[in-house]
Amino acid sequence: MFIGDVSFLMVLIAAIVAMALGAFWYSKSGFGKSWMKEVGLSDAKLKTMQKSARKSYALGFIAALVTAFVLAHVVRLAGATTIAEGAIVGFWVWLGFFLTTGIGQVLWEGRSNKLTQINAGYQLVQLILMAAILAAWG
Repeated sequence: MFIGDVSFLMVLIAAIVAMALGAFWYSKSGFGKSWMKEVGLSDAKLKTMQKSARKSYALGFIAALVTAFVLAHVVRLAGATTIAEGAIVGFWVWLGFFLTTGIGQVLWEGRSNKLTQINAGYQLVQLILMAAILAAWG
């Protein structure tokens, strides 16, 4: 199934990869301990949140699908057809849109630099992986 030159299968795979990366990134095996400290979450509060997290995971997955779908169009418009070219597109999208938004959150919302670094790092790796997948196989 394609709309234009976008493969729904690759959009789905890119979104699943993004969710898997997020599950690791924000786990205690990744940056979860630091992230929890920066957002003020205790273990007890996190466990309570996890009990009702289905809606958050569902909305997060929908957001990942939208990101992958739009990114697939950007990858195609850029003419990227290899993993490396896709990764470059992912980097530029991150730099131009995601990092700049994150800096605004530090400046205007008072978020810590460390929290911004954790989130920006995730977004960078996420976009590079998604764009690489979409360029090479999308």
